[in-house]
Amino acid sequence: MREFNVAGNCSKGKHYMVDTGEKLNKIKNMVDRGNYFTINRGRQYGKTTTLYLLREMLKHEYLCLKISFEGSGEVMFSSEAAFCESFLCMLDSAQNKISETETTTWQDESVTDFMKLNTHISALCKDRKVVLLVDEVDKSSNNQIFLHFLGVLRNKYLARNAGDGHTFHSVILAGVNDIKNIKQKMITSGTHTPNSGEGIYNSPWNIAAKFKVDMSFNPAEIETMLNDYENEHSTGMDMTEIANEIYNYTNGYPFLVSSICKTIDEDLDNDWTANGVQEAVKIILDDNDNTLLGNLIKQIKDDAELAALVRSLVIFGDQRPFNIHDNAINLGCMYGFLERKNGLVVISNKIFEICITSYSIVREIGIKNETNPVRSSEVVKNSKFDMETCLRKFSEHYYELFAERDAKFLEREGRLLFLSYLKPLINGVGFYYIEAETRDSRRMDIVLDYNKEQFIVELKIWDGEKHKEEAYEQLLDYMKYKNIDTGYLLTFDFRKEKNKERKAEWVDFDGGKRIFDVVV
Repeated sequence: MREFNVAGNCSKGKHYMVDTGEKLNKIKNMVDRGNYFTINRGRQYGKTTTLYLLREMLKHEYLCLKISFEGSGEVMFSSEAAFCESFLCMLDSAQNKISETETTTWQDESVTDFMKLNTHISALCKDRKVVLLVDEVDKSSNNQIFLHFLGVLRNKYLARNAGDGHTFHSVILAGVNDIKNIKQKMITSGTHTPNSGEGIYNSPWNIAAKFKVDMSFNPAEIETMLNDYENEHSTGMDMTEIANEIYNYTNGYPFLVSSICKTIDEDLDNDWTANGVQEAVKIILDDNDNTLLGNLIKQIKDDAELAALVRSLVIFGDQRPFNIHDNAINLGCMYGFLERKNGLVVISNKIFEICITSYSIVREIGIKNETNPVRSSEVVKNSKFDMETCLRKFSEHYYELFAERDAKFLEREGRLLFLSYLKPLINGVGFYYIEAETRDSRRMDIVLDYNKEQFIVELKIWDGEKHKEEAYEQLLDYMKYKNIDTGYLLTFDFRKEKNKERKAEWVDFDGGKRIFDVVV
């Protein structure tokens, strides 16, 4: 029986899979043109599965040799001779796996340096089209031997294009780190000292064609996998609705898409509903063994610039112009949890955003040592969350603890105070995220999911009475989009005490919509 897979590469006979035929055709077109290129994507983004499926697609036209540097060890990269021996052994093994008719062997004990390897590759690639696919290429990318090997491939590629000699028809390197920046990385780490006049940025992989294929899954592609599952299980799910809901949380990140489906199938008794998707997200976020989310937090912990960037995005609503040359932005994009949207840098999906927000708030609470005097039992009755009581209690809490803080501090930290106040009250039963479309320095919408109920809270900084109606309209529009009749508006007023309007009241609108309006 097939299953949803979140470990290693996927196989059509064993696993439910998204139909990625269109993506594979685009990659094949690059191979047909003889391109050399790199597939750089975050961890668990489907790179290994893509290489496997690509090999199956190409094997009737090309000799496709797929190898991996995963677990290759340091010995392989200790000398030219060791690299040549290991590399040719890998090619021989890869050839034996896919062909019983190939009689030519790649191994040759006389190939002990890169000059001899150059000649050897030319001889074995003559009169046949060989495609080299290297997975986990960045596992051993931070050393001089690998840099020289890339130089061999580069020189042979240039010679081939000039009509001089033979080499691999196409080379595909797959990994997280960008191979184009390998020399800069090595110089920075002290593992390579450039010669006089040698440029820092002239990477030996500057021949690579740009890889533009979107490897994330769009809703229609997710639906192909759900349709495959539905044909076997007949659950009666609305496949289009569920595909869109999964995409809403994952933005098509392959591992997260499969994780939600696997959780619903195995842990939630086939609850293929929007509520089931939300519950699956909660389980994924609570899983301490989730290697993807664990690595996400590790990267943030290990890089102060990156930590400051994501904190400014998720907590303060800062809008940062996208600049790939910014070290923090480049690193976040390389690991797959930042991306470009409308010229700005944003967190790439809601699951990552929830995870980062939760981590950032816990960290901030620890630093500031603020206490929350409100107990969860005061705002949760019969397993239902009472947002009105929550906001009334926050108003009291806010004035008790923060009334004496200066306006500058409160304007910057006010929303953090509310988020840190809210977190222990949902007590692992629910989760919240900040709607990326409405996040800015003056306004943000928080969506809280708690026991199959959803609450929208707009946080706003007071900017004049004339903007009050605008705030209502913005919140009502978002409520309509989410198909919710009740919303909550929390406004932080940092004017001097005599001008402040402290209130908490319900406001009714046409069509049965209501907003609980709180000003602190």
